[in-house]
Amino acid sequence: MSIPPWHAEHWARLQARRQRQALPHALLLCGPRGLGKRDFLRRFVRGLLCQKTNDGDACGACRSCLLLDAGTHPDYVSLSYGLRKDGVQRSEIVVDQIRELSARLATSSQFGGWQIASIDPADAMNTAAANALLKTLEEPASQTMLILLADEPWRMPATIRSRCQRIEFQLPSQTESLAWLQEQGVRDAAAALAAAGGNPGLARIWTQEGSLTQRQDVRKDLAALAAGRGDAVEMGRRWLDSAPEQRLWFAAQAVFDEMRARATTGNGPLSSSLDVEQLGAWYDAANRTREALRGPLRGDLLLLELLGRWR
Repeated sequence: MSIPPWHAEHWARLQARRQRQALPHALLLCGPRGLGKRDFLRRFVRGLLCQKTNDGDACGACRSCLLLDAGTHPDYVSLSYGLRKDGVQRSEIVVDQIRELSARLATSSQFGGWQIASIDPADAMNTAAANALLKTLEEPASQTMLILLADEPWRMPATIRSRCQRIEFQLPSQTESLAWLQEQGVRDAAAALAAAGGNPGLARIWTQEGSLTQRQDVRKDLAALAAGRGDAVEMGRRWLDSAPEQRLWFAAQAVFDEMRARATTGNGPLSSSLDVEQLGAWYDAANRTREALRGPLRGDLLLLELLGRWR
């Protein structure tokens, strides 16, 4: 596994605490999507449970490592979205899941070491689930560790966040990001990094998925709509059918570039007739729409309302 350089400081700090036998009972791994939080989690859990660890890293060959690889280790449980009774995946983590997890953590470790549970994404817990988790955080059993992962930790109650040791993954410097992307074989790393807002993990993912072509398509759509050549209904339907949240990210980014170009040259690449204040309002609306798509409202109507305001 390729370990990103921005993991090094967090890893060293946790290993130093491990050597002092001062690891916390609850960790919160948070930060933007794409920075490898889940890879960091897997590496850390494997090292904690390994029977022949080497400087914090798992050996990969002991019984514990083999059980983890098979997904059957008795002292590790991973909690994510469950299924409803009708077999449909839930869009949130519910209270019954947390109660079952808490009961599991109240039992003794079968291997005599750490008993670990992870919740991912922890920012998907509903209010009842978060309240149920609070008691486990306040009264942890011996040799248990709860690891929460969240791309958007502000969605979690402050009472949960305050009871966890926070490990926040932040965007690395542009120099470090470009060097890493080039090591990963990403073509035109500078353009990919700019498209991802300085996030090297997203830059690599989007390059692999061909999303940078989608970024150009979004800009062409907005330019066509501003010129009176586009159909907001057809465009909204097309956006909804293919990664709508990502398209809205690119749309907001394009409008920001439009505002920046207006400030320097007086003309923007999208040729929008909106003034700067209206562009700012549309930028905010695009981000709100991206958030609203996660809720119960109809996505086609949300996109139609947004695109109907663009000209």
